[in-house]
Amino acid sequence: MLDLAIIGGGPAGLTAGLYATRGGLKDVVMFEKGMPGGQITQSSEIENYPGVSGEISGMDLMQSWPEQCMKYGLRHEMKEVTRVSLNSDKSFKVFLAGGEEVDAKSVIVCTGSTPRRAGFKGEDEFFGKGVSTCATCDGFFYKDKEVAVLGGGDTALEEALYLSKICSKVYLIHRRDAFRASPATIKRVRESENIELVLNSVVKEVYGNAMGVEGVLVTDKKGNERDIKVPGIFVFVGMNVNNSVLKQGDGSYLCDVNKWGEVVVDLSMRTSVEGLFAAGDIRIEAPKQVVCAAGDGATAAIKAISYVDSLGE
Repeated sequence: MLDLAIIGGGPAGLTAGLYATRGGLKDVVMFEKGMPGGQITQSSEIENYPGVSGEISGMDLMQSWPEQCMKYGLRHEMKEVTRVSLNSDKSFKVFLAGGEEVDAKSVIVCTGSTPRRAGFKGEDEFFGKGVSTCATCDGFFYKDKEVAVLGGGDTALEEALYLSKICSKVYLIHRRDAFRASPATIKRVRESENIELVLNSVVKEVYGNAMGVEGVLVTDKKGNERDIKVPGIFVFVGMNVNNSVLKQGDGSYLCDVNKWGEVVVDLSMRTSVEGLFAAGDIRIEAPKQVVCAAGDGATAAIKAISYVDSLGE
């Protein structure tokens, strides 16, 4: 039986493995069906990771992590986890694709979340080259430039406000004439001088060249088309939480989740099930930053060590 099973090989999972093995757990496996690194490896430029100066790609940032994190005995198994369940003795059973099963005393789930795509033409082609889903990550690249934001919820409006402090102008595009955000946030957006509301409109296409995005074609409900010349568009149409490994045979979840499917944890990354932890973008109120995910992983690992030690085996 494993001391700890870590599901997911991004910043949270890798850091959890480093802290768990360096902290004394002897049999720790990180299950990641692909190469470790996580979603951040798709980012073309990173400027806000502490201790890393200058521009660096997400791939380059994560390149040295696996070697360091496996230095103390963490094992990476390139296998897909399909489900985690609770055994009668309160240990966990990890089900792998292909029918294999592994038992573990504790589990840390670090499977993250995936930004939803809006589905407009050019979205995939220019993703990472002008199409972004993270204003905190990429907003600075558009300092004193005009950008567009797509979405009508709290995240979209909050990110538009964030960008308005960096960019010269923000076009906030929403398919309806009313927002789904909190009244206070809507008020702040409407009072922002450099945020232009483009309502009752959808993005038809993002276009550009080999250097990146050059503009956004928007169509309103009357069929009128508008060409907004911007080098970047930030898409906030929701997140898909990668929580399928926690789903049980009857459709319920192994632990408590909120209405968006995010795992409910306390400040120690503990879920509602003893011995089960969640770290990174899968948890509630996740900032969705590499440095925060790594911190989550370290916290979860430290608490997992204490939990396994408490079993006295």
